[in-house]
Amino acid sequence: MLVSVLATAVRCVLFALAAAVALSAAARAEYDPLALANGAAGPALELTTRDGSREIPLRVYTPAKLSAPAPIVLYSHGLGGSRNNNRYLGEHWSARGYVAVFMQHPGSDESVWKDLPREERMEAMREAATPSNAMKRAADVEATLDALAEWPAAPGHALAGKLDVTRVGMSGHSFGAVTTQLVSGQRAPLVGARFTDARIYAALAMSPSKPRRGSAREAFGAVKIPWLLMTGTHDGARIGGQTPASRLEVFPALPNGSKYELVLDGAEHDAFGDRALPGEAKPRNPNHHRAVLALSTAFWDAYLRGDQAARAWLDGDAARSVLDARDRWQRK
Repeated sequence: MLVSVLATAVRCVLFALAAAVALSAAARAEYDPLALANGAAGPALELTTRDGSREIPLRVYTPAKLSAPAPIVLYSHGLGGSRNNNRYLGEHWSARGYVAVFMQHPGSDESVWKDLPREERMEAMREAATPSNAMKRAADVEATLDALAEWPAAPGHALAGKLDVTRVGMSGHSFGAVTTQLVSGQRAPLVGARFTDARIYAALAMSPSKPRRGSAREAFGAVKIPWLLMTGTHDGARIGGQTPASRLEVFPALPNGSKYELVLDGAEHDAFGDRALPGEAKPRNPNHHRAVLALSTAFWDAYLRGDQAARAWLDGDAARSVLDARDRWQRK
């Protein structure tokens, strides 16, 4: 009798495990981070907020259809960029149901070079790549989050009732990745302060940077939230001293637990942007943006929405379906 009972119990456990595996496989098969069930993004809004006398322009991509307040994804542009860069990200994320808020950082945006003769632009950009501007960018994030917390309750505001300020993701490219790292858990001895904002629940850094001073382990060893890093095998930069090798030092320094890294084969620094940068020579791979959109969307779905199908897709073999054979994808 005892043997029979034990055998029955074992069969029940095995059946439950098989069902769970089948359910997980089905979820992975059905989940598609590139699908746009609601059709397309809604209108982009041009807004501003302030940090004292500093005005921060914003471009806000909103979902076309919104039945409930949406999670928020912030984006910080690279050195010399603007809120109008990388529309492909804002449009896709908003079509997937996120409010994507693209910030513009005075002092390290396009105003640095736009009105200068071509031969003077690179030096002006170098002069703008300072710890002081990094700190100002971190303060821009805080001020933007403060505004986003107030606007949903403001009668008649364009974002009234549209924002879920309890679910915020942070992202950025290059100097925007530096900004993202600063507000998402990096220890930054060079600027002498901590800028971690507890309102941020997940972070995506495109072309991440190791610290100029101290070790990567000291800088990133205490990161507590999910991070997704994206870089390329040719992802160097003419300003800032980062190399393809130095960008790869960030991921091993992160603690285990919901940390991911994508390395796109052949991708240069401009692979994550919507335009070629000076000095970039390799032809673009059209699949790179597809991979960036798929993995970033699954990451937001998993960690801002708590979508278990997205988490299964991200953590399983399905994520590799959007990558080329020589791209590298890892998690810990």
